[in-house]
Amino acid sequence: MEKSKRRLQLAFSLLFGLWLPCCLTQTTPSNSRLKVRLAGYPRKHNEGRVELFYKGEWGTICDDDFSLSNANVLCRQLGFVSATGWTHSAKYGKGQGKIWLDNVLCNGGEKSIELCKSRGWGNSDCTHDEDAGVVCKDERIPGFVDSNVIDATVDENRVEEVRLRPIVAMAKKRLPVTEGVVEVKHKDGWAQICDVGWTIKNTRVVCGMLGFPHERKKNHFHIHSVACTGTEVHLAACPMEFSKPNATSSCEGGMAAVVSCMPGPLFMQNSGLKKKLKTSVNNVRLKGGARLGEGRVEVLKDSEWGTVCDDRWNLQSASVVCRELGFGSAKEALTGGRMGQGMGPIYMNEVKCVGLEKSIWNCPFKNTTSEDCQHMEDAAVRCNIPYMGLENTIRLTGGRTRYEGRVELLSSDSNGTQSWGLICGESWSTPEAMVACRQLGLGYANQGLQETWYWDSSNVTEMVMSGVKCTGNEMSLSQCQHHKTVNCQKAAAKFSAGVICSETASDLVLNASLVQETVYIEDRPLHMLYCAAEEDCLSKSAAKANWPYGHRRLLRFSSQIHNIGRADFKPKAGRHSWVWHACHGHYHSMNIFTHYDLLNANGTKVAEGHKASFCLEDTDCQESVSKRYECANFGDQGITVGCWDLYRHDIDCQWIDITDVKPGNYIMQVVINPNFEVAESDFTNNAMKCNCKYDGHRIWLHNCHVGDALSEEAEKRFEKYPGQLNNQIS
Repeated sequence: MEKSKRRLQLAFSLLFGLWLPCCLTQTTPSNSRLKVRLAGYPRKHNEGRVELFYKGEWGTICDDDFSLSNANVLCRQLGFVSATGWTHSAKYGKGQGKIWLDNVLCNGGEKSIELCKSRGWGNSDCTHDEDAGVVCKDERIPGFVDSNVIDATVDENRVEEVRLRPIVAMAKKRLPVTEGVVEVKHKDGWAQICDVGWTIKNTRVVCGMLGFPHERKKNHFHIHSVACTGTEVHLAACPMEFSKPNATSSCEGGMAAVVSCMPGPLFMQNSGLKKKLKTSVNNVRLKGGARLGEGRVEVLKDSEWGTVCDDRWNLQSASVVCRELGFGSAKEALTGGRMGQGMGPIYMNEVKCVGLEKSIWNCPFKNTTSEDCQHMEDAAVRCNIPYMGLENTIRLTGGRTRYEGRVELLSSDSNGTQSWGLICGESWSTPEAMVACRQLGLGYANQGLQETWYWDSSNVTEMVMSGVKCTGNEMSLSQCQHHKTVNCQKAAAKFSAGVICSETASDLVLNASLVQETVYIEDRPLHMLYCAAEEDCLSKSAAKANWPYGHRRLLRFSSQIHNIGRADFKPKAGRHSWVWHACHGHYHSMNIFTHYDLLNANGTKVAEGHKASFCLEDTDCQESVSKRYECANFGDQGITVGCWDLYRHDIDCQWIDITDVKPGNYIMQVVINPNFEVAESDFTNNAMKCNCKYDGHRIWLHNCHVGDALSEEAEKRFEKYPGQLNNQIS
């Protein structure tokens, strides 16, 4: 027994034996920003036990002398506008570890809890039965970019960063690196891991950290060493030991640990296998994220997409989603609709994945009701993705901040020499800017610019790319369509492409069910349509009518347009350039805000309408969200996050002129922001479609849905026409 005990001690002394004779434990620098998080259960995303990260360790705050002023300071640090209350006596459960602060006294205006008076760090006479909590107002500070993140409960200062060092010479030139020696960041260099007892579970954790969903099934290792279970999201969460400072041999009987990872479909070289795996992933998706591998989690049920509620949402469940989508483990599990709010059903609540499940649908969860969850609680993720080096081949120059400037690409000439070059500004628009900002790692596109004479600070003048056409989903500009040979009519540098990027963006979605509920036909006399004719809201045949006699047949309906994004939707043009229309007595802030179309079976328009944004305003908002935009008295126009703009069925131009349409079956289509004039985080949900039956006297709409709400199979059943690809009127 004593002998086996000594063996066990020897094994643990070799655990994670680094090939550097020192310990990796570090402390948080005193000048680093204090981390704050909410923890405990049961709770919503905007409430919980307060925990602070200080000197490399999470700890709590005692409730002695706690006040609403303290709670206000903490809630603002977390990105909420204010506190609505605070709790005592460990309402959200008892914490662990240190009680960092006691007798905290804030006046309410401090920028951080550490600036308030207290007994000092770690000086407390409390137990964890007295842990304090806060309840924050569920409204985010505008522009607050730090997420309400659920962190891994590990000390990442032990193992901060992991990489694979390729062994084969050819592999060094290929990205991503999927196989190599495991190395961890240590001081100013890199240290290797001893492979004694290395298991396939350890490999799974390393691969997940590096952005790979699976490990290759090759295991030639020995007994138990670094003891991962396989569900961890970071190597630092696995039990391990570090080599002693004076150890003579840190890896006796072993060598450097080597792992081999299987990349997801997006990062595979084998196109056949790539296509096969890509088509198999169809029950979960990410929406609303600016970067690859992040977004609001949506799952497919009964051919309709819905969201996941954030109650009990954690890194293990988030990692299952990430791996299912072909990424690595989860870097962050986000709560509180931090990647925008969905519009459809909420299918899951209290998801409890272990971390080894193949799909989130294999995890235990509760079905939701409207009382349990709302879309302001939609769960989201940020996944680990493989390093591709794409940001090294693009840069911005001349801008006032790092988020804006003229786009320059790194390319190679016939001799293999790299020099930086420009992109022709012709045809450059928002979708192309979205890809550029994503490749740069700078979030969403705010604007795509075709002229950049005001950013002329670089000596780069050669055009290296032209005719760029992106869908908006590509990882880099090189994946977009473009001319094989540069062909640019305006080849001067001042006509090269530029971008303005942003960490947040709006996202407009139409309430499809309201359109279906409010539709009707009106025969409106011509003498009541002079203003509508002036604003081009009638079909062309109206010009030949015998004014003011006769009428036009109008298909009328209401439009309720929600902003579910993370930034307010505002017209691109400033109010100084808005156009006054005297007939209706209002300003147009956007020339075309929506298209209304009636399409026949082959997708050709048989009737159309359009809506200028004569009054973008907050008609109403979610609970706890305040209106910001109102059109009265030449007020500022826009739609606030969490609010909606309602165009009632009985106002001018809220129709399609179907006077010339014959009875039959059609598709009605509404497209918001059709020209991408204002940047959004997601354009796939800007179109709404309905089946339409017209018998010459009455009209029926059914199956109304937003463009991305149904599965691919359900969408194919709904329509067999090319949609917006053919928008000529027959």
